[in-house]
Amino acid sequence: MGVSDRPMSSPRLHINVDHVATLRQARREEFPDPVQWALAAEKAGAHGITCHLRKDRRHIQDKDVRLLRTELKSILNLELSLNGEMVELGLVSGADAFCLVPELRKELTTEGGLDCKHEQQRLADVIPALTEAGGIVSLFVDPDCHQLDVARTVGAPFVELHTGSYANQTGAARERELQRLLTAAAHAQDIGLKVNAGHGLDYENVGPMAGMPGVQELNIGFAIVARALLVGVEQAVQEMLRLLTPAPTTSAVAEALPGARS
Repeated sequence: MGVSDRPMSSPRLHINVDHVATLRQARREEFPDPVQWALAAEKAGAHGITCHLRKDRRHIQDKDVRLLRTELKSILNLELSLNGEMVELGLVSGADAFCLVPELRKELTTEGGLDCKHEQQRLADVIPALTEAGGIVSLFVDPDCHQLDVARTVGAPFVELHTGSYANQTGAARERELQRLLTAAAHAQDIGLKVNAGHGLDYENVGPMAGMPGVQELNIGFAIVARALLVGVEQAVQEMLRLLTPAPTTSAVAEALPGARS
């Protein structure tokens, strides 16, 4: 089945609340509370909440994960590195889903996808353990077919395609990155992987991602948190949800689909 033949539907919106915690940690206060913010986002229509518990605890704290799991009615997606301590915390977190991500000490935010080939043995060990703990596992990967092949080999049911390079480009360069994502999403589905996407997406660039065939979920954080500062959580979330409603495939996405001009 070619990518242009895949069914179109609105991807689910998962909202990353790390940036609310970043603001709190800047003053080491008890507020703003990422848990309460997450509940407001959930009430506004978010289908799930994502948070990244980092080894350096620069934003989300252990207690946030515990409270999110207790309070949320929707899905809790916990991002984790392959560090042994973080995996152990994931195993007892009760999260509904886990996304395994790379983690560098000096990065401002996650800078790229996992090197699945380099981490193949650790992934082969960790994925079954997290699955047995009750969570659906995804691997955060660049839109590279070789990485996707390894993700399939180690038993990951999902991948989350890293959209950062797409989000950071403009014009023809962005179109090239969009093509890479479309090709990767099609290949992933052809080899039996389910596909999510995220990183750097905002109100201006999310449209083509929302229209990418087969993508089940988009993870978006900073843009929605920033927008909420101006218009409130409810409006910020609902504005993004409207952008995820698929339009007829006559846009740049359709033009970029493999085989569209054949």
